[in-house]
Amino acid sequence: MIAFSVYGMPGPQGSKRHVGNGRMIESSAKVKPWRVAVVWAAREAMAGPDGWAALDGPLVAVMVFTLPKPKSAPKTRQSWPDRKPDLSKLIRSTEDALTDAGVIADDARIVACTASKVFPAEGQHALASPGAYIEIRRLTP
Repeated sequence: MIAFSVYGMPGPQGSKRHVGNGRMIESSAKVKPWRVAVVWAAREAMAGPDGWAALDGPLVAVMVFTLPKPKSAPKTRQSWPDRKPDLSKLIRSTEDALTDAGVIADDARIVACTASKVFPAEGQHALASPGAYIEIRRLTP
């Protein structure tokens, strides 16, 4: 099992657009910095004297994305980030970054995922500033 926090603005991996000569680019400029932040935090969490082998086989993921709370949101009660970015697109960009970092052998190995979007300090595993709490473990029967 590995669990760690990533700080930075979570970037959704959405559609790509064609820019000519067979080149495609991400439609969101936030994807690349987010994936770099996830790779960096994951590699920090994997660092240790025993080394690290990518998790393989059926895996379970927990992802809690902390997004900035809008100024218009209520201050005295809990509220939820029910606007963009899409949760599924945040998961997609994070899974790809976990594969790039060598945490998991392939994002297709994830057979169960619990994910949520929260505002800072509002909910379990919510961070104090934008980012994400990520936990990956092997599925045990």
